[in-house]
Amino acid sequence: MTDLFSPIQLGAVALNNRVLMAPLTRCRASAGHVPTALMAEYYAQRASAGLVIAEATMAMEGCSAFRSEPGIYSEAQVSGWKKVTNAVHVKGGKIFLQIWHGGRACHPLLNNGREPVAPSTIAITNNEIHTAEGKKPYTVPRALKDSEIPSIIEGFKVAAENAKRSGFDGVEVHGANGYLLDAFLRDGANRRDGPYGGSIENRARLLLEVIEAVTEVWGSDRVGVRLSPLNSFQSMNDSNPVGLITLLTQRLNEFNLAYLHLMRSDFLGEQKLDVVTPAREHYLGNLILNMGYTVDEANEAVKVGQAEAVAFGVPFIANPDLPMRLKAGAELNVADSATFYSEGAKGYTDYPALKELAEV
Repeated sequence: MTDLFSPIQLGAVALNNRVLMAPLTRCRASAGHVPTALMAEYYAQRASAGLVIAEATMAMEGCSAFRSEPGIYSEAQVSGWKKVTNAVHVKGGKIFLQIWHGGRACHPLLNNGREPVAPSTIAITNNEIHTAEGKKPYTVPRALKDSEIPSIIEGFKVAAENAKRSGFDGVEVHGANGYLLDAFLRDGANRRDGPYGGSIENRARLLLEVIEAVTEVWGSDRVGVRLSPLNSFQSMNDSNPVGLITLLTQRLNEFNLAYLHLMRSDFLGEQKLDVVTPAREHYLGNLILNMGYTVDEANEAVKVGQAEAVAFGVPFIANPDLPMRLKAGAELNVADSATFYSEGAKGYTDYPALKELAEV
């Protein structure tokens, strides 16, 4: 019987279970956005996930939206990620890298004075950004020119090549949560004219062109994409989320991707529509669902074919052996939100596994 703990083939990648680790920004990279030995330990601890999806990672220089997130554009970063992928593979795990551009969520103080770019000159207003000078309001981004967009696509392609050299099993294109590709998708952030604005088809163009470039590097069966058509995080909204996910799933069918990773709801609870049903109806490939699933709900989603797998976020922070705990019905450690974006091992690599607790 198919359930959350049964194996699955996602494209070219065979997984031991369907409990996936969602990408989680943890801000533990060193200067130069270089992955560290501590990050290798963290991901290796969680290698029992069916698939580890590593955190949002800068596809190109100058697109930082956090102080210490990793990148994949320099040789030092490639070398650092090799240590991470090796550590995960030694533990028998599989790991994809989420490649990303922060878009209007970037800030000049994080990018040597470089102004953020976006589809339109609309700033994030429902949040502030952490910088070395403390919390700051987001700045108004500069609208990308159509002539600049090929360089963005090329940046994602180079990131995919670097991820391949780093030993990853595949990549996930980050098209969610108000960052650059998502900002192009949704009409609350994209008010531009021309080939990348206006209709849903035009607003989807950049994401689809990035996916096409990335699949040229990896083959489509080692590429996933993450979408969040309802999430209002980063001042995001869309006038027709169901129409958007319907169009996107139909177009994504053309690629035969490893998976579509869909965030089913809104962090802030402002939009409450159902995007899972149209996604399942129209998407022919592997559908990964995410956001707030209990083990029972996730198991049921897999059993009835609503999803092929479920990605868990915060539970993986505090429970490095989450698949084992869920299968055993064991109590879960509680994550300390104060250490989500802090420095060092505290709240990062010091959560105990079941075996460690049994030995106390």
